[in-house]
Amino acid sequence: MAIASRPSPIAWLLAPALLLFVLFFVLPFGVMALMSFYSGNPATNSNAFLTTRHYERFVFDSAGIYHDALWATLRIGLITTIVSLLIGYPLAHWMARMQSRLGHALVLMAVIAPMLTGIVVRTFAWMTILQDKGVINTLLVDWGIVSKPLPLMYNEFGTVVALVHIYVPFMVLTLTGVIGRIDERLEQAARSLGAGRLRAFVEVTLPLSLPGILAGSLLVFALSISAYVTPSLMGGTDVLTLPMLIAQQVGTSFNPNFAGALGVVLLLVSLLIVIAYNRILARLSGEQGLA
Repeated sequence: MAIASRPSPIAWLLAPALLLFVLFFVLPFGVMALMSFYSGNPATNSNAFLTTRHYERFVFDSAGIYHDALWATLRIGLITTIVSLLIGYPLAHWMARMQSRLGHALVLMAVIAPMLTGIVVRTFAWMTILQDKGVINTLLVDWGIVSKPLPLMYNEFGTVVALVHIYVPFMVLTLTGVIGRIDERLEQAARSLGAGRLRAFVEVTLPLSLPGILAGSLLVFALSISAYVTPSLMGGTDVLTLPMLIAQQVGTSFNPNFAGALGVVLLLVSLLIVIAYNRILARLSGEQGLA
């Protein structure tokens, strides 16, 4: 008689994480995707029927509102990711190569400190800095540098500035761990063979840190395109993103079915960008390895 095999300890350890993933991602996304193919709520409306009109409404948008919102969402996410990477990589490299434990702890505290404050509070702080009567414009006008306030807010510029401040710590923390595991002797060996500091970094450290760049970029991009509070406050009426449209469809238009379709579209487009980005970095990493 065969004895049934018992689950391994690893399976028991993974079970809580798998349960949370199913409850908080798979199940909500499944409900959202299912609702997007119904004309109404099938749980409360017996006349609800299957339809693709919500996706047709998005695809055949004659006014271009939904297409513009999708493009604005992706554009803000990409710009935020690039700027966060340009700011976060040098800081992460400096932290990872810092010899003083006290200095490393102080810099780490400075990076983490903004995360202890709520997103709404940090967004309002940027509003007081960038608005027409904010700190920057008031100083520029008082000093006679400009005659009228600069348009620093209620546009994509102000939105990106606030998003970068909010999400750059995620980039720094992700990159610091990866760069810290790179053996410094590899770069020293390259320099001993005649390579300059810049060439040793480009040909040794940078390729080895590509996994951290990929992880940090995907994390910041995912958070940026799903942001709602910051674009709403910093963008005003001149910035319309897909999360803002989804909120409007749920809270104002009372159309959760179309909101679900918009959510599915945003997720699918984001996955395509993530897959393409992953393949590009993998190809670059392979070319560096062959070199």
